[in-house]
Amino acid sequence: MIVGTGGAILSRAQTVTASATALRMGAKRCAVAAGTPLAVLAAVRRRGGPGFALRDYGRCGSSPVNSGQLFVYSLGGERNRGQSGWEYKVGHVAGSTGAGDPSGPRGDGRRIRPGTHVLWFWCNASAGGCQRTLDLAPSALSVNRGGSVNVTVTAYDNEGRGTPAVGAIATLGSDFASTGPGGEATLIAPPTPGRYSLNASRPGLVPSFPETVVVR
Repeated sequence: MIVGTGGAILSRAQTVTASATALRMGAKRCAVAAGTPLAVLAAVRRRGGPGFALRDYGRCGSSPVNSGQLFVYSLGGERNRGQSGWEYKVGHVAGSTGAGDPSGPRGDGRRIRPGTHVLWFWCNASAGGCQRTLDLAPSALSVNRGGSVNVTVTAYDNEGRGTPAVGAIATLGSDFASTGPGGEATLIAPPTPGRYSLNASRPGLVPSFPETVVVR
């Protein structure tokens, strides 16, 4: 998922294959290893997602080993400004390496595994890091028509430390509710069977990845 300034969704959550690729930088082509956040971003673009622009602070070329210092400075037409700009998270944790670094997001040799949530988002930088990102956990992913679904919303910092997200708005179909002190809310499932998106948002924070709830 890609979230721009003001929490705007530039590319909705989707499943892509972060395969090895090569990205053009002026007159040269830079190899990017599979399973890196930059490979994810390139895969989203191939499927019609937003374009992005890079700077190379190293010597990228035919080997992905040299692409660790590729830097995304513009995404979806939004360019970095001062200390604020584009950041990525794998799961709940911000990366500590360049997006194309073949040593993985944390530099420990572990690249992104299939099924992992990768978030690119606009970071409003402050002394405490970026704004927190939301995640939600429903009590059930399948519910009867008109049944209740309890939702817990958590806000994560750059290091993956979570705290209850008080005052977040959780939505399911046409129903919505604000979370209380424990980050919890209760929603009522729609009266019509189907698959519905469960989401959470709060001004100033990055919205959650959606969950799909099946209404029977």
